[in-house]
Amino acid sequence: MKWLLPLFILVPAAELFVLLYSGKTIGVIPTLLLIVISGLGGAYLAKKQGLKALTDLRNRMGTMEAPGNAVIDGVCIFFGGILLIMPGFISDIAGLLLLFKGPRNMIRPFIVAWIYKKMKQGRIVIR
Repeated sequence: MKWLLPLFILVPAAELFVLLYSGKTIGVIPTLLLIVISGLGGAYLAKKQGLKALTDLRNRMGTMEAPGNAVIDGVCIFFGGILLIMPGFISDIAGLLLLFKGPRNMIRPFIVAWIYKKMKQGRIVIR
C-alpha cells in the first residue's frame, strides 16, 4: 500500500501533462474530441468484451470447469473499461491493453502469481 499515495499523485500529474501537451500541439477542440471519442468507444468495447467474458464464465460454470481465466478476464475488462472512461490518454492506453485478449494473456501470469502470493500469506481465502 506504500505505492498507492505516489500513484495517486504521479498518474494524474502525468495525465495532465500529456493533456496539456496535446492541447498545445493539436489544439483544444481536437484534444477534447479525442477524449470524448475514447470514452464512448471504451464504454462500447468494455460492454462487448464484458458480455463475452460473462458468457465464457457461464459456460465454464455450466460444465463444472474452474472459472479461473474467465474471472481474471472479467476483472481485467472491468478495470479496462473504467480506465477508458476516465479522461486522459495514458489511462486510455492502459484500458485498451486490458480490453484486448493478447495483452491480457501477457498480464495474466503476473495476476495469477500475485493471487497465489496473497493466498500463501493468508490474505485471500478460497472456499
